[in-house]
Amino acid sequence: MAHGHKSDEKVVYVGDSRIKKGEGFVTPPDVTAYPGKSEAFIPYFLLKEWMVGVVVLVGFLVLTISEPAPLGYPADPGASVIPMPDWYFLFLYEYLKLPYASGDYVVLGTIGVTGIAFGALLLAPFLDTGKERRFYKRPIASSLMFLSLLAIIYLTNSAWTHYQHELKASGQKPEHIQREEEAAEKHAQGLPTSNAKQPESEEVAIVDKDNPAMETYKKATCISCHAADMKGQGAPSLRGVGDKLDKAAIADIIANGRGGMPPMKDPAIAAGVTEKELDQLAEWLASQKTAE
Repeated sequence: MAHGHKSDEKVVYVGDSRIKKGEGFVTPPDVTAYPGKSEAFIPYFLLKEWMVGVVVLVGFLVLTISEPAPLGYPADPGASVIPMPDWYFLFLYEYLKLPYASGDYVVLGTIGVTGIAFGALLLAPFLDTGKERRFYKRPIASSLMFLSLLAIIYLTNSAWTHYQHELKASGQKPEHIQREEEAAEKHAQGLPTSNAKQPESEEVAIVDKDNPAMETYKKATCISCHAADMKGQGAPSLRGVGDKLDKAAIADIIANGRGGMPPMKDPAIAAGVTEKELDQLAEWLASQKTAE
């Protein structure tokens, strides 16, 4: 059937569907044709993405403020250190140690090979224009992908294995392991293990500071670790220690030590402190309790 005023109009059908053949580009319907099912990318969809990004960013900032990253040791130019990149750069670190990528061939290794690799990655959409989406139907692209993954895994493992052998041969201990051990020792001594700002607590006063045991405290060289004000300088504070330990426990620590504190009885006696004065010192320290 003709669809015009002319009776001799030619109508072209596609198969048996009786659909008239169209010509030119058909403009797709606007998003308003699908109320409640679609939305414009700009600004609605983009605004939602921005809001999600802001929430994630704020959450990340809260984490970094509440728990700062641990500080490493001060830089020491004279220290013997085995340089090691982050784990995601290990394969490049190992690759740059290969003979054809270092030494006389360093330009080839840093610019030549890497330039070809990243250039091929950028040109991949233009070189592989096949419409097949199944990876086993695209042997060239799939082979290059699997080869790249195997090379990255192999180089990463080689770098890490070589690093472990170097540590063992030189007798060194990685800095993060040292920091973990120091944190464990501080935890055992009741000291804070984080460099984050600690909550401020009420000032605990020294109980009976005019007691003769105070002079014994100084004479026994306790001030070298616990400070003259008993707040501690690298060692636990002794203010309020009586809330945690009794006289017997304190006397045992003086005689036998605890954690990172060595036995102090013999050094104290060598400094001229008597057994009776040590007993008075333990009794005085046990009286150091928080005022109620």
